[in-house]
Parts: sequence; C-alpha cells; structure tokens
Amino acid sequence: MSNIYRHRPLAADELLGRVDPASGRVYQTRFGPDRRVGWVEYSSGKVYRLRLGPDEYVGRVDQTTGRIYRSRFGPDEYVGRAGRDGKVYRHVALGADQYLGRVADLRSLAEGGAAMLLFFLEEESEAAQTREEAEAEATEDDETD
Repeated sequence: MSNIYRHRPLAADELLGRVDPASGRVYQTRFGPDRRVGWVEYSSGKVYRLRLGPDEYVGRVDQTTGRIYRSRFGPDEYVGRAGRDGKVYRHVALGADQYLGRVADLRSLAEGGAAMLLFFLEEESEAAQTREEAEAEATEDDETD
C-alpha cells in the first residue's frame, strides 16, 4: 500500500489515505472502515473520482515529468507536480512550488497525482468555498445594519 500524508510543519505528518497498487483504488483513511474515493489508471496516468453513476475524470499525470493537470473545460490546468521521491508540490505562479505532502512507497507518479487531485486540491476548494460563504454572510450583515 502507498500511504498519502499531508505535511504539517513541526509536527508528525497526517495520514489522509492510501492507494492499493494492485487495483489502483484510492481510499480515504478515517475512523472505522476506509472510504473509497476514486481510482488511478496506471497505464495512462488518469485519475477518477468515485461517484454515483459514471466516475468523474478529475485529471491526469504526465508519467515522464510528474506534472499534474486538473481537467476542466478547455485546456487542462497545471496544478502541481509529483517527484519520484514521493513528494507532492502545488504550483505557485512566479514563485517556488509549495510542498503539500508525500506518498510513502510510491510505485508510480500516477499515485502522486491521485494524492494531489483527490486529497490536497479537494481541501483547498472546500476551504475557499467556506471563505466565500463567510464573506457573503458578512456583506449581508453589513447591508442589514
């Protein structure tokens, strides 16, 4: 099993999930049984999110360079990279890439892409959505005063 860890400065890294190398299935670690969140196609580097009905294609990994692309309408967006040492970095425009975490026992760069697309980017989008909701509530409160 390849375990996915989020980097926490000055603390032990947090275990987020794991990838089963035999099937490519990605699981979220939690109290009780782990939850399957997606899967990786090792031959092409494509990453899919599990959902009711057909699974959602979320992105891909270039198997030679480790560059990770998120799927979107139009050209895919470059979001980060995975190294052969298992470390995963988020792309920062005009700056040094930010270290997010690692995949222990990395067997393929596609596993690093699954960590980025299914765990790290999900957390960022949820945090951004929470911030937007808080800002909307604050503006509504200001308008009522």
